[in-house]
Amino acid sequence: MTITGEIRSSKRRSGPPRLKITSLEVLCGILVLALLFQSRLVDLLDAPKLRTASTVFVAICVQAMPFLVLGVLISGAIAAFVPPSALRRLLPSKTALAVPVAGVAGIALPGCECASVPVAKRLMQQGVAPAVALTFLLAAPAVNPIVLVSTAVAFNDTPMMVVARFAGSLLTAMIMGWLWVRFGKMEWIAERALARMADHSGKSKWAVFAESARHDLVDAGGFLVLGGLFAAAFKTFVPTAWMQTLGGQIVLGVIVMALLAVILALCSEADAFVAVAFSALPLLPRLVFLVVGPAVDVKLIALQAGAFGKSFAFRFAPATFVVAILCAVVSGVVLL
Repeated sequence: MTITGEIRSSKRRSGPPRLKITSLEVLCGILVLALLFQSRLVDLLDAPKLRTASTVFVAICVQAMPFLVLGVLISGAIAAFVPPSALRRLLPSKTALAVPVAGVAGIALPGCECASVPVAKRLMQQGVAPAVALTFLLAAPAVNPIVLVSTAVAFNDTPMMVVARFAGSLLTAMIMGWLWVRFGKMEWIAERALARMADHSGKSKWAVFAESARHDLVDAGGFLVLGGLFAAAFKTFVPTAWMQTLGGQIVLGVIVMALLAVILALCSEADAFVAVAFSALPLLPRLVFLVVGPAVDVKLIALQAGAFGKSFAFRFAPATFVVAILCAVVSGVVLL
C-alpha cells in the first residue's frame, strides 16, 4: 500500500464514531416522550379497565419478585460453589435406579429452567448417563422448595395445589428419564454436548455467582413482566362469557393452558402468581399450566437445541409436553 493510501485509510478509521443506539437510549427517549406528553397519557389511560389491568399486573409482579430474586441468588450460588460431580457421587450405578434419585435431588438443588440446561450438559460431560441428567434437568426447576413455597403463597386457599404440582412435576421428570433409558439414542445428542470442557473458564467463584445471578434475574424478570402483562390483559379484557365457556370444558381448558405455558415461558419461581390470576378457570387447567411450564416452553426448546442439538430438542420437547400434561391431569384428578 502506498503512503497516500495509508493516509486515506487512517483518515477513514479516525473519522467520527458512528452513533450506536442501544436499549438505554431507547429507554431514555421513551421517558422523555412520557414526560412531554404526560397530561395526554393520563387522560388516555384513565379508563376503568386499564386501571384494573395495571392493578393486577403490579400485584403479580410485587408478589412474585421476592421469590424470583431468592431463586436466582440460590441458582447463582449453585453454579459457582456446587460442582456437578457432587450429584454424580450420590447416584446409584444402575441408570434405572439413578433416575428417581436425580429427580429427588432437584429438591435440594433449586434453580431456574435456564440454569438447569447447562448443569445437565455438565453432568453428561462428567460421565453421568443422559437419562439421569435429563431427569435432573426437568426436576430441579419444578420441585425445589422456592417453587413450592411460591405456589403455596399464591394458592394459599388451596394447599393441595402444592402437593399436586410436586407430584406431577416429579412424575414427569422420572417418566422422561425412564423413557430415555428405554428409547433414547446417543446419536440424537450433539457431540459437542458430550465433549469435556473446563468449567467457568478460570473465573473466580464470586464472579461466576454474580454473573449467573445477574443473567438469570434479567432473563427471568423479563419473562415475568411479559407474563404479568398477559395475565392482566387476559383477566381484564377477555369477556367473562368466554372464561365461563373455557371453564366449563375441562379438556379445552387443559389444552389452552398447556399451550400458554409453552408460549409464555415464565420462570418457575413466579409462574404460580400468574396462574392464580386465571381465577375463572378450574384448578386442573391451572395445574397443567404449572407442570408444563418448567418442563417445556419456547425458551427451553431453544436452549436445549443449542446445548444438545436440534435432533434432540425436536424429539425431547414434544414427548415432554405430552408426558407433562398426562402427569398433571393424573395428579390433579387424584389430589385436587
